[in-house]
Amino acid sequence: MDKIEKITKELLIELGQDPGREGLIKTPHRVSKSWRFLVGGYNQTIDQVVNDAIFSVDNQDMIIVKDINYYSLCEHHLLPFMGKVHVGYIPDGKVLGLSKIPRIVDIYARRLQLQEQLTQQIAKGITEFLNPKGVGVVIEGEHMCMRMRGVQKQNASMQTSSMTGVFRNEKKTREEFLNLIN
Repeated sequence: MDKIEKITKELLIELGQDPGREGLIKTPHRVSKSWRFLVGGYNQTIDQVVNDAIFSVDNQDMIIVKDINYYSLCEHHLLPFMGKVHVGYIPDGKVLGLSKIPRIVDIYARRLQLQEQLTQQIAKGITEFLNPKGVGVVIEGEHMCMRMRGVQKQNASMQTSSMTGVFRNEKKTREEFLNLIN
C-alpha cells in the first residue's frame, strides 16, 4: 500500500466509514491511482509533449485552437473545475503541430491550480517555447468549489484571459481573436 492509499484509508476512517466494507475495499488504491493521473502535469514538460512537432512556415496569420476541454483541481479545496480553453497565436516563422496545443493545456491543467494561474501558464509556456508574435488564451471554467460548497451557485462560471505580444498591444488583433472564439 503506497502512502496515498494509507492516507485515503485514514480519511475514510476519520469520516466514520469502514474501509473494509465491500464498496470501499479497493477505494484507497483507486484514489491513489486517480490522484497520480490528475496531477500528472507536474511530471511533464512542453519539450516532452511537443516532441519536435515544430514546423517552419511563412504564415503570419492567426492560428486558433478553440473549445479544448480541460479538467483541473482547485488548489484551495482540491475540488474539480473544468471547462474550455481557447488558444490563439500569430507565428513568427514556426508553428506547432495541431495536437500540441491541447497537450500543453493538459500539462498545466493536470496540476493543483487556480484558473487565473492556468490561463497565464498556458500563454507563457507557448510564448517561451515558440516565440510567436503573440498569444491569446481565454478560459471558461465551472468550479465545483462554488457549486458544491460555499456559495453554492449552480450557474456561476468564470472567464479569464491572458494576452501577450500583439494580442496585448494591438486592439484589432485582440478583437479579431475574441470575435473568432465567440
